[in-house]
Amino acid sequence: MNKISEAYKILQENDRGHYTIPTKGLYPFQWNWDSCLTALGFSYFDEARAWREIQTLFVHQWEDGMVPHIVFHEHDDGYFPGPEVWDTGREIPTSGITQPPVAGLVVRRIFERAENQELAKHEALKLLPKILAWHEWFYANRDPQRTGLVALLHPWESGRDNSVDWDEPFDAVPTEGVEPYERRDTQHADPEHRPTKGQYDRYIYLVQLFRSLNWDNSKLHDASPFRVIDPGFNAILIRSSKDMAQLAQALGEETMSNKFELLAQKGEEAMEQLWSEKWEQYLCYDRAADAFIDSPSVGGIIPIIGVDSHAPQIARRLEHIAQHCKYLVPSHDPSTLEFNSLRYWRGPSWLIVNYLVAKGLRDSGQSEIAAKIIEHSIELIEKSGFAEYYDPITAEPCGGGRFTWTAAMVIEFLKTDAL
Repeated sequence: MNKISEAYKILQENDRGHYTIPTKGLYPFQWNWDSCLTALGFSYFDEARAWREIQTLFVHQWEDGMVPHIVFHEHDDGYFPGPEVWDTGREIPTSGITQPPVAGLVVRRIFERAENQELAKHEALKLLPKILAWHEWFYANRDPQRTGLVALLHPWESGRDNSVDWDEPFDAVPTEGVEPYERRDTQHADPEHRPTKGQYDRYIYLVQLFRSLNWDNSKLHDASPFRVIDPGFNAILIRSSKDMAQLAQALGEETMSNKFELLAQKGEEAMEQLWSEKWEQYLCYDRAADAFIDSPSVGGIIPIIGVDSHAPQIARRLEHIAQHCKYLVPSHDPSTLEFNSLRYWRGPSWLIVNYLVAKGLRDSGQSEIAAKIIEHSIELIEKSGFAEYYDPITAEPCGGGRFTWTAAMVIEFLKTDAL
């Protein structure tokens, strides 16, 4: 199998012209960070198509700066919750929450390796103010006390939907009054691998609560019973701000560059509060309960992409984790009781996480463990194809098949300048 050509074929299969879907059936719309990471794969073959992927996402940016996590371009009743549940009032329906802001990291990467520099400058200059508005939206609406750390208001915003990290904070989310619903995800994937009904009830409770507040982002933070600071999410925001500061400076946009730099500095300083000497990684913090969440998930390792002050410890932590599984990087510490090698985000390995962690390690001088992660990633697709995620012990493929961002990450890993 020619891995790169097969990976590009998957991108083309899931291409809808100006956006891609993650995979047929399970995820039939445009997802925020899926789309941005997919653009990395497209950029090696068709730079204009890569830029169009990101620009399409930002066409649907809200007036207050938020970029939604789903854009419902076409009707498809095979997914729940659909646009009628979100009811955000947009001309082209979107969800009302966001996702990890990888756009800044991706845009800089595509720009710097672009062969068509004229096109790259044109596209990047259009995106810079939009990405700045999004980043400023985070600190205005998700960090009202100006701590430097932004909170998630829904597990779906994290991208790590079903993580063990959310179990304790979810206890504060009621299930009374949740409207009847019919899940669609369990029709496309093994129900034993998906979130439980109790978790799904709480997902929908939060959507209903935010909808009752007319999706007014100035009110949602304080109204939500779920307010969690995810170190991985914050580090992605920091890294994207750093990358946008560099790009804006290169394009002569000094004012924007300074604004991005200030956001990154404040966030990076605040991240130290989340470091755990016990685990040698970062931990989530439950802002609603004013308590740390003692859960050693990959959310505490992803920060290497944006903050390198503990790079040797993170590398050592990963070497320890590798003693308990065959394929890095599991989404939860496999030595803990909560680890489940097959259940969504409670143990399996994801190539998009592997990319973020490996890139952060390489950038901070930890090349040996980064190379191991890349090697494991390629072994996974050789054994089990381009799955959504994998059992980190057996390599069993899980979730959706022929998955777009898995294919895009394989292209990134195999190209000579991949990291």
